[in-house]
Amino acid sequence: MKRISSILASNFRKWGVSHVFGIPGRPIESLIMELYKQDINFILSKHESGSGYAAAGYSLINRKLGVALVTSGPGGTNALTAAGQANAYHVPVLFITGQQSMHNVGKAMGQDSTIFGTDLVRMFESVTKFSARVERADQFKLYLQHALEKAYSGVKGPVHLSIPMDILDEEIDQFELDLPNNMDKLISSRLDEFVNKLDNARKPVILAGKGIHSSLAYEEVKSLAEIWDIPVMTTPGGKGTFAENHPLSLGALGLGGTDKSSEYIKEDIDLMIVIGSKLSDMSLVGISPDNYPKEVVHLDYDNTFIEKALLVQTLPITGDIKANLQLVLDEIKDRRRNKYTLLEENYEFKNSIKGNSKYLSSAHSMEIIRKGLPDDAIVFGDDGSHSFYAIRYFNIRKPGTFFFDDVFGAMGHAIGYSIGAQLATYNSRIICITGDGCTFMQGTEISTAANYNIPVTFIIINNGRLDMVDKGMKKNLGHAVGTTYSVSLNAKKFGESLGVKSYRCCNEFELKKALEISNLHKEAILIEVMVDPNEIPPTMKRG
Repeated sequence: MKRISSILASNFRKWGVSHVFGIPGRPIESLIMELYKQDINFILSKHESGSGYAAAGYSLINRKLGVALVTSGPGGTNALTAAGQANAYHVPVLFITGQQSMHNVGKAMGQDSTIFGTDLVRMFESVTKFSARVERADQFKLYLQHALEKAYSGVKGPVHLSIPMDILDEEIDQFELDLPNNMDKLISSRLDEFVNKLDNARKPVILAGKGIHSSLAYEEVKSLAEIWDIPVMTTPGGKGTFAENHPLSLGALGLGGTDKSSEYIKEDIDLMIVIGSKLSDMSLVGISPDNYPKEVVHLDYDNTFIEKALLVQTLPITGDIKANLQLVLDEIKDRRRNKYTLLEENYEFKNSIKGNSKYLSSAHSMEIIRKGLPDDAIVFGDDGSHSFYAIRYFNIRKPGTFFFDDVFGAMGHAIGYSIGAQLATYNSRIICITGDGCTFMQGTEISTAANYNIPVTFIIINNGRLDMVDKGMKKNLGHAVGTTYSVSLNAKKFGESLGVKSYRCCNEFELKKALEISNLHKEAILIEVMVDPNEIPPTMKRG
């Protein structure tokens, strides 16, 4: 017989979970102590949402379960946004919230998370695939098993268990669970139709979405494009799924998209192959009934959003993207050829705005950052115009090296994601591109990187405002209200106060030198880039 807290920690070890992210509280103290006893690193975050973001970044990069451990009441409500963001990224994260002892339920209790207080189980239901409270010790094994199965079945996602502190301390028979293998890949029955449409298309295009990251179908998409000679454009969330120095790359479509993709989509497209995208409004900027493709083939695991945004004849290929594409490619093995090779000299977007002695332009900053980072640096783009500048001007040279969410869009989440990702792959270069608004929201998590010597490079694009909203309000309403800071962020001083080596860059020389230092990859570094507040971001096409 062993305590549930001990059994849970030993299962974490079995699953290869080396880091758990959270903030302590009385209801979860026994589990934190078990993590310590079993040599599992507990990473103290600065806010519960930061814990959830870091756990999701950890899971996203190392393909293991992420675990966020927070206390009851406000600890749980603070983590809700992180669960919503993990749901949008389709990553398996186990959110564990504490609770006061079950024998006190129904009495007035501080930070009560049951139906008599703040019912966290119901709150998490809308942002997770499974949410339950373990109210008896004999339920624990089954509830944990249910949670894992839900997290890994179909489209992966976060799950939530509320475990009262007296349940954590109860003893039951020891057990070990395996993480679901999910080897049964859902295969479409309509692949022959797909191949036929590929063979007969006159002017096709591939629209690559975020689901390619989830399924790791980078090589399959590349082969599909090369064999049928199909140009590739990416959604904002699909940025990083296809190398942009490939001859078939058109760059990004939608908000922050390139001129090449915008012009190409105006032509007479007879077949659009959508791969792993919900086709959100950010992805379809520039597409209207006037230039709809004649037909669509839509590959996705979940058919919820197929034929909802583009109202044209659509062939759904439902199931695992990688497995379905592998079968398509296996059917036409004899057509394989190596016509395309990556260009030795990488194409870079050129931008004429260089800035002045006081500011850089955001567009030019992204070009400098791209040149200053290794090809395999993994970038997390936060939510704001800074990432849309990156989508347009930061040229991807290796698939799987850029992550951005164009669906949920929680400001500041990339800061935590970068920390978790760096712990998951310590020797890789992890870069967070964020803004001053995002830093105001989640910037204290940068101190977590300092506290644990996590060598993330945080690049803060600072123009003293919520830029995307500010410019959008001015365009749509003629005037912006509540979008600028009367006292702007001094990110260099802020970073230094958190114990992070920090640099303020107002010109190209300063930015290049800071990037050179960050490439030593020895410690967390903050690079503040002062950019022109009047520059018009590549987000103005959105209605």
